[in-house]
Amino acid sequence: MSTPAHEHWTDLTVRRPDDVRTITGGRVSLSWQVEKRAGHVDRLMNRTLPADFPGPVERGDAGDVLAVLALSESLRRDLAARRAGDIREAILLGATWTEIAAAIDATPDEARAILRDWTERQHRLHQGEVERGRPLGSDSDRHASVLALIELADDEPMAAGA
Repeated sequence: MSTPAHEHWTDLTVRRPDDVRTITGGRVSLSWQVEKRAGHVDRLMNRTLPADFPGPVERGDAGDVLAVLALSESLRRDLAARRAGDIREAILLGATWTEIAAAIDATPDEARAILRDWTERQHRLHQGEVERGRPLGSDSDRHASVLALIELADDEPMAAGA
């Protein structure tokens, strides 16, 4: 199934991470970015095929390498931006700080620091945006609830129903 947004994305030339935008200017899903990156990587891999390879083959060029670099950076940024939210979600779903730390190859305190930094930034954003009449970021209640998650012991899951 194709949509105008996906058709736009499929036809879009990517040379910079900021090129990764939807028709409306929003972020492109991770799966679409990976799919586009894989197409460029496939063409680059085809450069290793012998010149007399039977059948049609599309060989990559400098544009493909630039697209791979730009898409890789865009994916890296998007994944980094989601990291704290994913950590919060893991805690809410019953994971412990020890398990989360193992999943991100860090210590429990390093994992907590990622979430703490994120919630502080979200709270500051909310405070500034409320003055502009826009409810973005984390209000005081949400901020406090995330700080409470940070206080859980390394091997203490969040209480069921909390």
